[in-house]
Amino acid sequence: MKARLKSIILSALGVAAIFTTVTVTSCNSDPCKAIICSYGGTCTEGDCICPSGYEGTHCEVVTREKYKGVWTVFENGTVNDAAQYEITFVNGEGATEMTINNFYNRFALNEVDVRVKGDTLLIPQQVVNNYTIEGWGTLDWEEFYPEHGVLTVYYKVTSPEGKTDDYGFNVGEPSVWNR
Repeated sequence: MKARLKSIILSALGVAAIFTTVTVTSCNSDPCKAIICSYGGTCTEGDCICPSGYEGTHCEVVTREKYKGVWTVFENGTVNDAAQYEITFVNGEGATEMTINNFYNRFALNEVDVRVKGDTLLIPQQVVNNYTIEGWGTLDWEEFYPEHGVLTVYYKVTSPEGKTDDYGFNVGEPSVWNR
């Protein structure tokens, strides 16, 4: 009889332990409990929501860092002949702002302002040395070489005389920038 009573008590304790474990686990299953989002990101249902200028699983990547550096440009405009030259992306003021050296193979200083968001580039309309510039671009990274990518840039430059050199903005071929 003692063995049977002992068996009943152990079975009851086992069932109670399983019930308690399931209840506590289901009530406290916060998918954000163990997730830390960087750079002011916030966790929602287990995923980090990143502020503008940051990306990655935990907002750990500063978006503009993947653009920073020297790129080789290949382009053929509607006014200028085919050209190959280098430009350099330099960090700007905020997390999404950058400037470009040698844009259009003409502006040697950090004169052309751009904004980056994820894999897109925006060249807001601006006047630099009496030239009006505007455009946009998209970035494609090499799958096996993380430091290499291709930026396809659609832009136009209007000279002080009113001639527009178009690189896929309205007509012509887009400019291709490689790194």
